[in-house]
Amino acid sequence: MTLPEGGKARRVYLLLRDEMSNGTYPAGATLPGEQKLAEIFAVSRVTIRRALDALDADGLIERRAGSGTQVRPQADTGPVAADFTSLMPQLVAMGQSTTARLLSFSYGAAPSHVAQAMGLDDGARVQTAVRVRSLDDRPFSHLTTYVPEIIAANYTEADLATTPLFRLLERSGVQVEGAQQSVTATLASPDVAEALGVSVGSALLSLRRVVRDADGRGVEYLSALYRADLFRLEMTLNRVGGADDRHWEPVIDSEQVQEAAE
Repeated sequence: MTLPEGGKARRVYLLLRDEMSNGTYPAGATLPGEQKLAEIFAVSRVTIRRALDALDADGLIERRAGSGTQVRPQADTGPVAADFTSLMPQLVAMGQSTTARLLSFSYGAAPSHVAQAMGLDDGARVQTAVRVRSLDDRPFSHLTTYVPEIIAANYTEADLATTPLFRLLERSGVQVEGAQQSVTATLASPDVAEALGVSVGSALLSLRRVVRDADGRGVEYLSALYRADLFRLEMTLNRVGGADDRHWEPVIDSEQVQEAAE
């Protein structure tokens, strides 16, 4: 993602990108001319040109002299989708169908927020790893994990570069019992932006998860950042309840959850 300079140009860029993504301007469609776009978005033509330059750099449009600006067809590979109601096992399964590149691997004292979330003593040592996960050579997630040293000592840096962390935890004798996770939004910092191939300040989906064993001890802290254009959360809802208590309820596919967990 190539964000243009200037707040107005970025707004136009993001709005046009969304309209191309949702089918308002499908592949092959011709965008309105610069003057018309300037009127639609109430900005100058210079601002429109900056936004179009960024869309062109991203390969989303093709600007042809005399025939206008057309929306380019995109690769068939769509964004990675996960059902919010069964997100945990799907993320585990995702680790088996995608590739990961290990950026860093080290041992040291756990950051205070990690130690607090995992219930570790002050100064407790953890193994910290940073990985970028890709699908079809397109990086879509930036993962930072913290694992207590006593557990992480059972696997090597090479293991983590080739094997999903959950499998390594199980191999280390950890009996995972549950997890607590939250999802929010954030902006890409310079190092994350470089790793994911996006511009600094791009919108990212942020997931935080603390995994616990059968005794309630924290065995993993995950901070995951996902490209908003390549990863989405979905949820299927049913309308349930009696006449006076009708409400929406998530549909959980138990078979899907079981398959993903195996």
